[in-house]
Amino acid sequence: MKEVDYIIVGCGLASIAFCEQLRVHNKTFVVFDDNSQQSSIVAAGMYNPVILKRFSEVWKAKEQLDISIPVYNKIEDELDIKVDHKLQLLRRFSSIEEQNLWFSAADKPKLEPFLSTTLVKNTNEAVDAPYSFGEVLHAGRLDTEKFIESYKTLLRDSAILIEERFKYEELETALSCLQYADIRSHHIVFAEGYGLKNNPYFSHLPLNGTKGEVLTIRAPKLNLKAAIKSSVFIIPIGNDLYTVGSTYRWDDKTNAPTEAAKTELLSKLKTFIKYDFEVVKHVAGIRPTVKDRRPLVGQHPEYANVYVLNGLGTRGVMIAPYVADKLFQYIENNKPLDAEIDINRFSS
Repeated sequence: MKEVDYIIVGCGLASIAFCEQLRVHNKTFVVFDDNSQQSSIVAAGMYNPVILKRFSEVWKAKEQLDISIPVYNKIEDELDIKVDHKLQLLRRFSSIEEQNLWFSAADKPKLEPFLSTTLVKNTNEAVDAPYSFGEVLHAGRLDTEKFIESYKTLLRDSAILIEERFKYEELETALSCLQYADIRSHHIVFAEGYGLKNNPYFSHLPLNGTKGEVLTIRAPKLNLKAAIKSSVFIIPIGNDLYTVGSTYRWDDKTNAPTEAAKTELLSKLKTFIKYDFEVVKHVAGIRPTVKDRRPLVGQHPEYANVYVLNGLGTRGVMIAPYVADKLFQYIENNKPLDAEIDINRFSS
């Protein structure tokens, strides 16, 4: 019989962030992952403290960045990888009115640290931007695929990654401990992304799921150094490759790429990119989104040692370390969860 402090189910951004909490605090654990959830891997990976559609602050943006970036940089150092890429992020303006809205937003105390008040003139003939750009400060890109695969290698090397489907029906719950197969654990944390819909312990939670599709294009003549947000994002990832995304669909819950999404992304991209390019990759995944746009964190109402860490939506890179810290402090130190992330907000 193997005894651990924690069983973690899932190996995306949320679960890795929680694993880091456990490692820092010398807790023992195992991780189950069957590669069924792809939203973290196919994510564009941008972290951005501003909602660029309406120039408003991302929920707890400063707090999230203050916790998240040091976590990723620590993992980079330990694994000898480069996955956190600081990146200039430009919002393309479509009119003088949008410029004015930007400057008004930049006067707000919570947005002032993140919005530059210096217009960035367009100097790239491959880009149509007659009204210039606004620059978002403190943005970047996490190479989520490389990050997750590198972390899985770390877990494999430590013989604590179990690459198989977690069978909920085989989890035995008791007052003092949990048992699954030949593993005995004090706690279990479910961080399965959209897979939570099939979890009998937490299927009552309002996890909606939003399908997102992303393209990778090759554009040798584009020569773009910054990420641009217009009707779509275009993000340079090196070697003349760019990520283009993303779409939002609520009715399709498959991981299969669709021609409709590809057509939508390409038609929007061509409204401001002038030069030819080729599509080299097309991926899709289901984001774990919640109706109130807040994470799902907390304790099962009946089983005191069963927990959930989910609902990170479209901003998992920023949110994951922040909510992982909150859950760990709740479990280990009895620190109350913020009401806006606690699953008890849906208890009625």
